[in-house]
Amino acid sequence: MRDWFVASRVSAGFIVVLVGYTSSAVIVFQAAAAAGASEQQISSWLWALGVGMGLSSIGLSWYSKKPILTAWSTPGAALLVTSLQGLSINEAIGAFLFSSLLITLSGLSGFIDKLIRWIPQSLASAMLAGVLLQFSLQLFSALESQLILVVAMIACYLIGRHIAPRYVMLLTLLVGCGVAYQLGLLDLSSVSFQLAKPEWVSPDFSWQALIGVGLPLFVVTMASQNMPGIAALHGNGYRPAISPIIAWTGVTGLVLAPFGGFAFNLSAITASICMGKEADSDPSKRYLASIWAGIFYIAIGLLGATVVSLFAAFPQELVTAVAGLALLSTIANSLAGALADAEGREAAICTFLLTASSVSFFGIGSAFWGLSLGMLVHYFTQAVSKKKQLMKT
Repeated sequence: MRDWFVASRVSAGFIVVLVGYTSSAVIVFQAAAAAGASEQQISSWLWALGVGMGLSSIGLSWYSKKPILTAWSTPGAALLVTSLQGLSINEAIGAFLFSSLLITLSGLSGFIDKLIRWIPQSLASAMLAGVLLQFSLQLFSALESQLILVVAMIACYLIGRHIAPRYVMLLTLLVGCGVAYQLGLLDLSSVSFQLAKPEWVSPDFSWQALIGVGLPLFVVTMASQNMPGIAALHGNGYRPAISPIIAWTGVTGLVLAPFGGFAFNLSAITASICMGKEADSDPSKRYLASIWAGIFYIAIGLLGATVVSLFAAFPQELVTAVAGLALLSTIANSLAGALADAEGREAAICTFLLTASSVSFFGIGSAFWGLSLGMLVHYFTQAVSKKKQLMKT
């Protein structure tokens, strides 16, 4: 049991949940409101998402002994905010079930594993670095609004990495909370205790909702969430069979969609926090950090709006600084892996820059387009190189 209660693993799991909820929970609220959900149904959405992410993260990490973390689809939630207008909540649930079914079938068919074999490791690392770059850039942007708070956290991180590397993120979080309290930035007045209760909503399958919401939700979740999630695993040296994992996220959605679990997928940004050496110096033990994240997810799901209001009490600069500092080493390692091979450097840098640009086309995020461009450059370069070799011979 002592192996479970290691501060670096527990703190990594907590930071995952802190960053995940504070950065995008408001989008889930907006998506639920766009579907015409009542306050009780919005609470049910939080219950379904928390329990679904928690159980799938715990189960997949425990079974594989790898830090596999799931999350809700943030781009999917953003898509729902605009696409659910004019549809009933029953039609929305039908679209969620359709999307989860497509995710399940894509996993069961083995399509994902076949696709992964075509993606060079350098491009996966470059895409991961591009996805995470904004979080560390925001760390330094936060200096403008809260100089004392962010400087104190950066100093704690830099000193703590040499004195107590296993507990550096926990110490940084505690210092940030202490400084925020002294500066009067912690507002706990709006925190109230409230348990979430699941509420079943029967699905209604209309072709307008299936094509207009379900299909785009599937594409966005696979392209903008699962692909970076796979890159995060590979970029940190973990290569589990991906297809079964994708299938389980789809099954989780099929079970919980009637309660508001609109989409589940592999996490990329927050998962990297559990995959770094700050979570554990032993890579084979980092899956325990993901299990702790799953435990915190379930707790949040059961408490519903209570924990969301608690996280809202943290100043945004504190959350930004924690996320940016936690991901520094992952970004550095990803860039080192992406640019190590001189021949593949051009494709890798194209992937990195386009991914980091945060552009979006047809509702699909820059991670997909960055990887697509990188693969195009990679295979074009290979073809030209082979043609030159044939001409020489």
